[in-house]
Amino acid sequence: MSFLSCICISGHHGLSKSSMDQARLLRGIGLEGDVHSGVTVQHRSRVKADSAQPNLRQVHLLHFELIQQLQAEGFNVLPGSMGENLTTVGIDLLGLPLGTLLNIGAEAQLCITGLRNPCKQLDDYQLGLMAAVLERDADGSLVRKAGVMAVVVKGGLIRLADEIVISLPDAPQQKLMPV
Repeated sequence: MSFLSCICISGHHGLSKSSMDQARLLRGIGLEGDVHSGVTVQHRSRVKADSAQPNLRQVHLLHFELIQQLQAEGFNVLPGSMGENLTTVGIDLLGLPLGTLLNIGAEAQLCITGLRNPCKQLDDYQLGLMAAVLERDADGSLVRKAGVMAVVVKGGLIRLADEIVISLPDAPQQKLMPV
């Protein structure tokens, strides 16, 4: 079973976010009260480049299994410390295709828009963390392990331990790219 293990929100720009027992997802916006919510981009570097571009990064999801791996490697990370909004258990987020729908709880639905492109703020949090979430595959291509980004398709209240049901898009499926 796949489920939501942590919900994190921050009302100001910075890396880490605070955990909540529940939160409201707003259709086409993101998590109510989170600094990255909005119809247009809210990440500072993207606003500087083009403030009118659509916000494909309304919600950042990270798999708890990565947090466990990083902890085993000696990193002091917890849910929310790497800027993610939702921490999942039991989902290979990085293996999902573009356009995958995640139904969370009774009401909410997200659509996966792409991979998170990790930034240097991770090293500001703990030196070496950015390199730990990047690796090379057998072909030498860069593999980004810092989670996925999504937009809110259906709003609603989400709670800790809500089940997450995955709906894959029709074929042909597209591999996730950084957004």
